Amino acid sequence: MQQAFDVIRDAKPPDPAPAVRAVTVLQSGTGGTQPEIIRDLLLRPPDYEAARARLQALGATLDQPAGTSDPALARSRLHDVMSQKRYAALHQPPSPLERAVQWVKDRIADVLRRIFGANSGPQIPNLVLYLIGAAVLVAVAAIIFWSTRGRFIEAAGARRPAGPRPPADYFDEADKLASRGDRVGAIRALCAGVAASLAGERTWEGSPLTVREIFQRAPDYPSLRPLLLPFEAAVYGGRDVDPATYERAAQVAASYRQRLEPAA
Repeated sequence: MQQAFDVIRDAKPPDPAPAVRAVTVLQSGTGGTQPEIIRDLLLRPPDYEAARARLQALGATLDQPAGTSDPALARSRLHDVMSQKRYAALHQPPSPLERAVQWVKDRIADVLRRIFGANSGPQIPNLVLYLIGAAVLVAVAAIIFWSTRGRFIEAAGARRPAGPRPPADYFDEADKLASRGDRVGAIRALCAGVAASLAGERTWEGSPLTVREIFQRAPDYPSLRPLLLPFEAAVYGGRDVDPATYERAAQVAASYRQRLEPAA
């Protein structure tokens, strides 16, 4: 991490050479565990400012590893977190489908042990078991897909709006999603509204550009970072969006919404 930071310490766009070297150094030391930093460096031109900020934040975190002076309190708080609704699936027993798949795999394993013997090499039986298990899963998935396909297409067709959606529709959708607590979906809708305001109504559905590339067209692109970075963290990194972060993002998008009101 420090070597990558040293490579881009004084780098400036549009020179891509330091970014390429830094990506090589970072991947050799951390693999693919830092996708946001790598993504900043792979942009053309590279976003050195964002990459340096992320590397500095990472370094500060590594210099101060998590620790506690009260293990009992830490365990209690961990228990409180794991008791939240989002982790309920971890405490539930296997579903009927999972039990059925496991039963099939166990029966196949019994048959293979009878054929190859309990003391035979495990490589061929395991390979065959893997292939048969994969075939069973594909068959089950196909049955489920074809049994629900008609209803899915009907529902999707009912929800899909005719023609391009104006930016105001995305902003209204963001308000509805946020009111239901879906801040990830809401911040996605805010980005869609801003992107449509910047590059046209068909931008969100049909543009080959990334959200960052669309936002870079804005004259006030740096001011959009409180909206862009949480969007990337949520959509690409699978992270949640806390209320304070969403509020800052909504304030950034509000200026684009206000520009639409006089036209309406």
